[in-house]
Amino acid sequence: MTKAMYDPKRIDLLVVDDDPDFRGSLVRRFLRRGYQVQEAASGEQALALAERRQFDVAILDMVMPGLSGLDLLERLRSSHPESELIMLTGQGTVETAVRAMKMGAYDYLTKPFPLAELEVLIEKAYERRLLRKENRQLQAVINRGQQPADIIGRSPAMREVFRLIERAGPTDKAILIQGESGTGKELVAKALHRQSARAEKPLVVINCAALPESLLESELFGHEKGSFTGAVAAKPGLFELADGGTLFIDEIGELAGSLQAKLLRVLEDGSMRRVGSVKERRVDVRLLAATNRDMAKDVAAGRFREDLYYRINVMSLLLPPLRERAGDMRLLVEKFLGADWTIEDEALAALSRYHWPGNVRQLINAIDRAKIMAEPPTIRLSDLPADVVHAPAKDGHHDGAARAEEDRLASIERAHIVEILNRESGNKARAARALGVNRRSLYRLLEKFDIQ
Repeated sequence: MTKAMYDPKRIDLLVVDDDPDFRGSLVRRFLRRGYQVQEAASGEQALALAERRQFDVAILDMVMPGLSGLDLLERLRSSHPESELIMLTGQGTVETAVRAMKMGAYDYLTKPFPLAELEVLIEKAYERRLLRKENRQLQAVINRGQQPADIIGRSPAMREVFRLIERAGPTDKAILIQGESGTGKELVAKALHRQSARAEKPLVVINCAALPESLLESELFGHEKGSFTGAVAAKPGLFELADGGTLFIDEIGELAGSLQAKLLRVLEDGSMRRVGSVKERRVDVRLLAATNRDMAKDVAAGRFREDLYYRINVMSLLLPPLRERAGDMRLLVEKFLGADWTIEDEALAALSRYHWPGNVRQLINAIDRAKIMAEPPTIRLSDLPADVVHAPAKDGHHDGAARAEEDRLASIERAHIVEILNRESGNKARAARALGVNRRSLYRLLEKFDIQ
């Protein structure tokens, strides 16, 4: 077991034994090891504790008055299928312990035994619990259809975004990503997750604006069977699916007040309850949030909790709108067109001139429409949407000013390409990778700017 996999401070352990001296020795040892330990003197007391808390590993004595170890095992397997159960037995009950293994116990030990042997067994059981949880998490993420994507851009505004991602990604702090709709906030969240120590764990995404409050609570925190009409089975929430990883909450400004309070509690101490449950569960999740609203105004107006705002806004990352990303248009267009398409300079100039209220998302739609209208493999001005073709220059400038700005940007772009080629000693394959384009696109740029 690797050190990264095993953190004793994260183990919730339940010790169930009717012998107070033996039980006390176990509790003291594992408290010293840093475990979170609860103890019960009977099966009935253990069930009462299990109603209020989710345990990672439980140690059950086989022979106890009242509810026996086997009966307790059966009840816990039903109510706590995620927990690993270890049985303690005397010499005369080994056959019963083997039966317990068939009923779902992780393993058993025969008394007396060295406490170090039990500790090793707990660690192995906890590791299996983590692996099973990780498999469920990854399967859930796959089922949600999330795919990684890259951020494109080399404009000064985007260079600053990349710098902040590089600095903030490896931390474990909550980050608020702000920007207009369509600027790529989810892509930034994915980049932050990839930069973090949680990169091998799930990144789970939810959009608050896409669900009503009643469903949103169930999605975030999960629910128990029968907790509401249609809850035919217990279901873990996204916080549980993201445990150990990252949860990205998009449009967090749409979160209702009651859910804001529940979210604040998870962020403060990692504890949460499913809808319809009194059982406390603990999760370790890094939160990334995004909004296109002015959250400071929402706080001032009482629409968003001030304490939650400061929890999610340890650091703020502001994404620039597309109209402020001078020099990125060609890169974006070539990315969304694909390697088999080209675009005439006149059409590219029109795309650069447009103000893009829907940002990159609107640009993708415009390019998809143009590919439908065009005669492959070239996009022409007439293939673009009419509002793009006939749009005035940005900020109301006349055409001459717009052309001057285009010439200035072209000069900057040419100088950047020359700089990269020189840095890569003329190697076009390496230069294309450094520029974020394919070799075919690089050759078109060399021809366009007459670079030898």
